[in-house]
Amino acid sequence: MRVSGLTIVRNIEIMDYPAVEAIRSVLPLCDEFVVVVGKSEDNTLDRIHEIADPRIRIVETEWNLNVRRGGYVLSEQTNIGLSRCTGEWVFYIQADEVMHERYLEPVRQAMLRHVNDPRVEGLWFRYKHFYGSYWVYQDNFRRWYPREVRVVRRDENIVSWGDAMDFRHKDGRRLRAKPAHAEIYHYGWVKHPRKMLEKKRLLDQFWHTDEEIEQRYGGVVEWAYPDRYFLVPFRGTHPAVMAGRVAKQDWTLSLPRTPLRFWPVRKLAVWTEPVWKRLVGLFSSGKMSADRRAGQSSKAAEGAGA
Repeated sequence: MRVSGLTIVRNIEIMDYPAVEAIRSVLPLCDEFVVVVGKSEDNTLDRIHEIADPRIRIVETEWNLNVRRGGYVLSEQTNIGLSRCTGEWVFYIQADEVMHERYLEPVRQAMLRHVNDPRVEGLWFRYKHFYGSYWVYQDNFRRWYPREVRVVRRDENIVSWGDAMDFRHKDGRRLRAKPAHAEIYHYGWVKHPRKMLEKKRLLDQFWHTDEEIEQRYGGVVEWAYPDRYFLVPFRGTHPAVMAGRVAKQDWTLSLPRTPLRFWPVRKLAVWTEPVWKRLVGLFSSGKMSADRRAGQSSKAAEGAGA
């Protein structure tokens, strides 16, 4: 069984991505590792060279920054790397994702178990989304994706899709995937609030125009980390490659004291979210209609000389 690793990177210092840690976390499973390095304004290329592993193959590219919708430039770059891979399996890891070393053997066994079964086109991983701190994570599967395919069979009909969060057949069909029996730690939302705001502004350029970005963030100094209500404390251990970053956290994130801190309440709120959001929406619509009628009455009164 031959395994290729794959990631795409650009401006990893400016964006404060743990890309080197991401590569190192899955490198023990790989016979080769393709790193697509976009032309950067920092030392990204040097950082990848510093890994100094003979299995790493660097593909230098220049991103088309004129593609401002849907994040399609990300899947475009991923597919460039995918076409360079030679393994039967391709382990794709994003620059802000890291796999704990305790999952190396389970993933290896999952790949071995399915490598000769063409009906299995990928392996999916559970996700733990850290948010605002290395010591809390999101516990709402409706807002934060609970799993994604990160190991795919190398096949000319399988491609990175959309904003590179997914793999599909070229005709849009989803892959037939089995569990990898492992978890990916997602660190994209763990940064100092000022650094997080900088990252948000830069990354949003692949989805929004400059004018839209300025409307969103103009005058903002720090990212407020607004989605705190479903956060829970993390009691486990981080991957060994992340030890340095975790030790450097020099900011705190307070958690709101709400009933959602209790597991049964939180789970009930998540499972019933479509219902209560619909009720809130109906209430809001009713209130808007009442406000609109009040506004129309006011205009009629003005026209009558009241």
